[in-house]
Amino acid sequence: MAAKEAEDAAVSGDINQPENVTASDEELRLLDDVVRSFPSAPVKHLLSLGVCPQCILRLFGKYGPSYCSVSHLLGMLSEVAGHRPNPNDPTFQQSVCEGSICSVCYGILQFIYMDEKQTMVRKECANDLAASIHELARQEGYQIDGFFLEVSIPSFIVEEDNAIRLSMKEKYESEDWFKEILQSETISVKDAIKLYITEPLETLFGVKSGPSSFRVRLTYTPSGVLKSENGEECNKACKRRKKDVLKKCMDTRSSRPSNGKASACFLKIQCYRTPIFILGRYLKYSRNISQTCWIIDDERMGELSVEEITGGGILPLCRGDNYKFHAAGREDIDVRMLGSGRPFLLEIQNPRVLSSELSVKEMEEKVNTLGGELIKVKNLKVVDDQVWTLMREGEAEKQKQYAALVWTSRELEDKDLQMISSRKDMKILQNTPVRVLHRRSPLEREKIIHWMTIEKITGSTQYFLLHLCTQAGTYIKEFVHGDLGRTYPSLGSILGCRAEILQLDVTDVKMDCRNR
Repeated sequence: MAAKEAEDAAVSGDINQPENVTASDEELRLLDDVVRSFPSAPVKHLLSLGVCPQCILRLFGKYGPSYCSVSHLLGMLSEVAGHRPNPNDPTFQQSVCEGSICSVCYGILQFIYMDEKQTMVRKECANDLAASIHELARQEGYQIDGFFLEVSIPSFIVEEDNAIRLSMKEKYESEDWFKEILQSETISVKDAIKLYITEPLETLFGVKSGPSSFRVRLTYTPSGVLKSENGEECNKACKRRKKDVLKKCMDTRSSRPSNGKASACFLKIQCYRTPIFILGRYLKYSRNISQTCWIIDDERMGELSVEEITGGGILPLCRGDNYKFHAAGREDIDVRMLGSGRPFLLEIQNPRVLSSELSVKEMEEKVNTLGGELIKVKNLKVVDDQVWTLMREGEAEKQKQYAALVWTSRELEDKDLQMISSRKDMKILQNTPVRVLHRRSPLEREKIIHWMTIEKITGSTQYFLLHLCTQAGTYIKEFVHGDLGRTYPSLGSILGCRAEILQLDVTDVKMDCRNR
């Protein structure tokens, strides 16, 4: 009963890999039976066209186990085609090693490729390729709880595949064995390479394949053409190949590329993890710290930045490649961020550490130690990428509170204080401030001052603290002094005197950007 089930699995192409990753004699015998059931004429025809053993199996709706060598498959198919090579014969082994690249898959299913040094690499079977991928992930130190396999192949290989299928259809459409193939599911080159290496990777990693933050990406491109930044060279090569394939489709007598000989693809193997997002709030106590690194004419502004202190503290703990700092708005370099702090999102790119293994307490301690008396972070939390969308959507709706030290050209009376505090949800028009015109478009914006209060300073009648709550995006400095009439009404125009802002603090950013 068990033998019958194994034989059925072999015929359907579902040949499972044993746990010890060794091809048993029984399994190879079943594969041999499957291959011997192929008609001789089409096998001989496909071999003469330079189609590799794996592609021949695929075109017949079958596939071999990941541990079956190329030479073994070629030996079996050669016998079906009427040849009787000895796989142990050194002459036969040399012919396999020096054999031509497949005219359909261009070496992908032969596990032959050009590496980054433009050296041809030949793997004996899928297990060997999987072992190379596993070693790369091990060297880079990834923590792995699952993996997702991504494969990209040149478009001309799809055309090659379609061309050979069209050739077979026109030549053998009337034969019974071909009608059986039409009823079975045949897989593409892309799906086949995934199928071959997924199981051995699962064994080597000790985890299952499926949706995962850890990705293994195989990118096949035309050999001899290194992809430029805009991909222009690679696209030109693909177009040239596609023209050859279109000519081939018009002539079903030959499945050879018009340039005569196929060449192995260039393969780039990448292991990476999707970004980790860390949400939190920062407080900035210094008036000489910018939010992000600020350089003007090759000269750095400020001693440090919130971005550098935060990213520099968290990146090593995640063992990532780089980071991006996103914040809900920004304050000027000479403005402190107090109160509840400003929401920010730190994006760690290609982290080697699983998000579940990260300690937000350790991250907070590291950043706050680096920040000293300059900045602090709090309420850190590992979140998903949807939070960034929520932050962007909430920026226009959020409210911000400020405390400003203001000087006026005349003494303020009690009626002035009452007049200011009576203004609620006051609309103002602000043209782009003069100080930022060099980097922002000249626009007129309507903003809202929700409320204002004035706090007297003991011993002074012309200096006071202005507390106010505004709509996000309001230019507070310009609201105070008017910016040469570009903001109206302004505090100065309301009071009927000159008003200047001396210091400014953000005391609260009212915004909920947590996961909903």
